[in-house]
Amino acid sequence: MARRSPAAGPKVLAIVLAGGEGKRLMPLTADRAKPAVPFGGIYRLIDLALSNVVNSGYLQVVVLTQYKSHSLDAHVTKTWRMSTLLGNYVTTVPAQQRVDKNWYLGSADAIYQSLNLIHDERPDIVVVVGADHVYRMDFSAMVEQHIESGAACTVAAIRQPISLANQFGVIEVDDNDPSKIAAFLEKPSDPKGLPDSPDEVLASMGNYVFTASALEAAVIADREAESNHDMGGDIVPWFVARGEAGVYDFKDNEVPGAADRDRGYWRDVGTIESYYDAHMDLISIHPVFNLYNYEWPIYTSHSPYPPAKFVHGSGDRIGEALNSAVSPGVVVSGAHIYASVLSPLVKVHSYASVQGSVLLDGVEVHRHAQIRRAIIDKNVVIPEGCQIGIDHEYDRARGLHVTESGIVVVGKGQVVTR
Repeated sequence: MARRSPAAGPKVLAIVLAGGEGKRLMPLTADRAKPAVPFGGIYRLIDLALSNVVNSGYLQVVVLTQYKSHSLDAHVTKTWRMSTLLGNYVTTVPAQQRVDKNWYLGSADAIYQSLNLIHDERPDIVVVVGADHVYRMDFSAMVEQHIESGAACTVAAIRQPISLANQFGVIEVDDNDPSKIAAFLEKPSDPKGLPDSPDEVLASMGNYVFTASALEAAVIADREAESNHDMGGDIVPWFVARGEAGVYDFKDNEVPGAADRDRGYWRDVGTIESYYDAHMDLISIHPVFNLYNYEWPIYTSHSPYPPAKFVHGSGDRIGEALNSAVSPGVVVSGAHIYASVLSPLVKVHSYASVQGSVLLDGVEVHRHAQIRRAIIDKNVVIPEGCQIGIDHEYDRARGLHVTESGIVVVGKGQVVTR
């Protein structure tokens, strides 16, 4: 076991909950776990959570996986390598049926079945985060507040309009001490506003800090109870009932390099619409979520692909990409790209047009094709002259997924006909 200086502060173990099935992100999750879904061209969703953890200075990290985890395991194993000399690591831990013959019954049960990890490391503090949100956060500030407050459990929360309260787990604070949680309400219809902002509520972000011994006691008690075994729905109320739960207001979190426009950004990409919107947030002139903050980088693996290339520049055969993010290995050959995100190895041929869309790795768009407001998963080939997102009834007739808001999704490897 690595030795620590007495002045080094509390020992922290980070647990990333990455076992989510992601049903609402189908068909993007048909062949992969939700945290493994590609994002922003070169990343996967889990890269944001892991980057936040390691940028916060926490370098002992376990990732609990379960659902269709092969690509997630492979990505974490190949990408997230720490210095073993210093006792640092990021490691995936699949559901192992260590306790009985059940797989994880919920996020709290995932931790219960993984208590051996806590026993092995013997941390003072456990930071528990989700693996499928888009945000930047310095968890060290939250840990500092947790220790100073004396709480056993601290929940990170973001301010949301009170009109949206029925979409979140909402935290009601103690009138006498707004750092303490008085009640935790799941999607309430008539919540109280905040003492300092009556038109807002605090919505749980799915990130928690626990005193290690208290977390162990809570998940053991939850295992024996009639429960959904959920961190937000069961464990947090357990601490609230004992007066041991605190709240950390995300507005107080200062991340190096953040600008006014993207400070405090957080998005749960649990649906196709939110996943799509998060991509559109990346590509404005002054991004709502800024990938170019080099003081708080987002880490990932970088394949040996060549720079993106744009060719042809005469007449109506001009290779261009405007208000777009274009990854390495992309070739835009005499095609027009606007307000889109192109992932590595995408090829778009002459006279094609892609607007307001997200194209994942290896997509090939042939001549004269038109794509509007679509998400095209890996290795899909769009035939010459094909139209996607122009006629939604025709899209559905061809077996393409169309959301209520009109986003067309083509699944991984799906064959598209004209």
